[in-house]
Amino acid sequence: MSRRTVLKATALGAMALTASTWMAQALAADTIKVGILHSLSGTMAISETSLKDVALMTIDEINAKGGVMGKKLEPVIVDPASNWPLFAEKARQLISQDKVSVVFGCWTSVSRKSVLPVFKELNSLLFYPVQYEGEELEKNVFYTGAAPNQQAIPAVEYLMSKEGGGAKRFVLLGTDYVYPRTTNKILRFFLHSKGVKDTDIDEAYTPFGHSDYQTIVANIKKFSAGGKTAVISTINGDSNVPFYKELGNAGLKATDVPVVAFSVGEEELRGVDTKPLIGHLAAWNYFESVKNPVNTEFIKKWKDYAVAKKLPNAATAVTNDPMEATYVGIYMWKQAVEKAKSTDTDKVIAAMGGQTFKAPSGFVLSMDATNHHLHKPVMIGEIKADGQFNVVYKTKETIRAQPWSPYIPGNEAKQKM
Repeated sequence: MSRRTVLKATALGAMALTASTWMAQALAADTIKVGILHSLSGTMAISETSLKDVALMTIDEINAKGGVMGKKLEPVIVDPASNWPLFAEKARQLISQDKVSVVFGCWTSVSRKSVLPVFKELNSLLFYPVQYEGEELEKNVFYTGAAPNQQAIPAVEYLMSKEGGGAKRFVLLGTDYVYPRTTNKILRFFLHSKGVKDTDIDEAYTPFGHSDYQTIVANIKKFSAGGKTAVISTINGDSNVPFYKELGNAGLKATDVPVVAFSVGEEELRGVDTKPLIGHLAAWNYFESVKNPVNTEFIKKWKDYAVAKKLPNAATAVTNDPMEATYVGIYMWKQAVEKAKSTDTDKVIAAMGGQTFKAPSGFVLSMDATNHHLHKPVMIGEIKADGQFNVVYKTKETIRAQPWSPYIPGNEAKQKM
């Protein structure tokens, strides 16, 4: 082969490489990468897998309508596998290597706390779709789930009311990590403000993945002999299945000792025998059973998507509160990007304040301009035999979040944030 032929071949190869690099860059320029950071394995997969799927449904829906600023959204999915340090590693991978513009993800507060330093260091955006304990306000996070005054406090007020059974004694039962412990700290202060003594409050914790609730349920039964008792459950993940099963085995009915759960919705009740659980409660900001045209459309889209994508148990697909919060969060981010005409983190943050969205809950939700939380309605539902909820309490209007609980001493000055 002559020197001229070699040089010509080398030049053509270099041109081809340049062309392919240019094509890759052009294609990348036509898409906006978004990260999905949810546990698809481990103890939290029971709750988080559906959030990954509803995020993909929402992205498909937005892309079908022309995308964001004329660009298609390209989801990048990772599995932190219910491993809290791995959440931070996966977040860094999404932002630094995959170059995503935003991340939708996390469920437990320990996973959120794990990733916060990464989002702050790299100045990226996290949309967090689950109720939590508050006591936090981060520039790089938008909280589309409930703060304690949008879920925990109203639920306990309901249990204390005549309509809710007039509870006088309370069992605070949770999984052993930051969300249940901080929520229960707030609830203890709140109960004190209502004249409830520490002798009428029992507090117990179990590790993630705990499955033997026989002793704990026996203790609840014994404690309830001292007066009208209610259980506040902040159990997370697949431990809810053996807990509710043991309640049924022990014959503890809702009429005797009502349980109100903050992390049990329609998805967690799929595959559980709900007959012994009829009448027990959950507090959320949305239920599938809410009747309005927006929700009817949302449910239909989700069920059709589950069948089309052959999701596991697609025939019994359900919607729930964190799924709605995921859906709303992605659309609000889209609106903010289009208002800012940029995916730049600081510009999107500036554009997020005051964004509104007509949600499946039937309410127009708005993003608070100062505290990065949604104004949300509060709903309390009773478990029905079919695993759905009968809404027994609902606020007439949306409630502004108080990320800093007024029941914790020292938080008074933070309420305007």
